[in-house]
Amino acid sequence: MIQSSLGVGIAFLFLLTMLSLLWWMLHVPPIIPQVVARAHREVEALKSILIPTQGMAYSERGVEVACRLGTEQDATLIFLYVIEVPRTLPLNAEMEEEDKEAKEAISHAEELAALHKMKSVSFVVRSRSAGEEIIKVAREQNADVIIMGIRQHVGLKENILGRTSDIVLRKSPCEVIIDKLPGEET
Repeated sequence: MIQSSLGVGIAFLFLLTMLSLLWWMLHVPPIIPQVVARAHREVEALKSILIPTQGMAYSERGVEVACRLGTEQDATLIFLYVIEVPRTLPLNAEMEEEDKEAKEAISHAEELAALHKMKSVSFVVRSRSAGEEIIKVAREQNADVIIMGIRQHVGLKENILGRTSDIVLRKSPCEVIIDKLPGEET
């Protein structure tokens, strides 16, 4: 009696397994366009996101965008503050105010990342050109994307981007996402 009920149980388990396999084979997932599949794959590939920051509201907006974009992919956020040193000074010149601003901006960006439970690394560097330094760090850190916030109020219609954003867009080794807060029309 025990052997026959055991045999019936095994037969039922086998039948259930076969039916579930047959159901899985007959229910093909919906076909999605190749463009959508490629875009989904590319978004999932974001493992390191470079965010240049200046501590301004538009820079912090870039940090927020990076957090939202990188959360699902478990990306590492790379915060970068570039202190632009005038050509009249040596690169290692004392610039106490700029160093203080850099530390505060990086600290604030790290706090935002921690709120989103994101991993982050931070760099404060000195350079003659912020745009060139952003490109250099993007290459060194193998960034998958650069996310930059740009100022809300722009000057001339032809001059929407600043010098730094323009350099990054022209020379970037990876994708660049520009985020602009809504503002008044010019």
